[in-house]
Amino acid sequence: MIIGSMIGFGSLARDSDMTLSMAIISTVGIWGLPGQMAMAEMSALGAPMAAIVIASSMANLRFMPMALSVVPLFRADPRGWAWRYVLTQVMSINVWAVFMLRLPSLPNERRFPFFVGLATSCLTAGIAGTVTGYILTGVLPTYVSVSLIFLNLCYFTFVISSSDQRNCIFAVLIGAVIGPIVYNISPNWGLPFCGLAAGTAAYYLDRALGGGRDRG
Repeated sequence: MIIGSMIGFGSLARDSDMTLSMAIISTVGIWGLPGQMAMAEMSALGAPMAAIVIASSMANLRFMPMALSVVPLFRADPRGWAWRYVLTQVMSINVWAVFMLRLPSLPNERRFPFFVGLATSCLTAGIAGTVTGYILTGVLPTYVSVSLIFLNLCYFTFVISSSDQRNCIFAVLIGAVIGPIVYNISPNWGLPFCGLAAGTAAYYLDRALGGGRDRG
């Protein structure tokens, strides 16, 4: 799944006139597909640097509660605690989900090597996918190269479909409706505004309908 989704990003990066080195640095430095997509799309539009940084940060804001929940788990291990900032940088949603799932069976001294091995494997797969997608976009027929970009949409569809939280579904549906509208109004700020508006509307809509209940 990681390689497939990052192949889509590599294709998008090339289509946005990014160099291969820029695409790789984006994967390593941002390491969050929504933020990377925001950076690539807004860079292609010539958006101001401040707008790109804000959009990428807001797109990856979900990592903040993940980091807050993971960092204290390394407090008992001097190695993990010393490298806590690096660990949060290489964390992805895949790493966080697997680590939290395995946490009950991991003693304190095994958490750090397990996390490092898992994060390194995922990041390596992400870099490989980025490079593959970037190269394939230049050698494959146009219709195949363009279709690689839609792997990103497939990835998010799979992630969202696995969620039992109704507000997540509301946010996606609302964003799908207002996204094209706000993009036409402001290509530079449309993405962060759409995310903020859709997420806020979904939260209050879910509460109005008796939030906290699962789908179905």
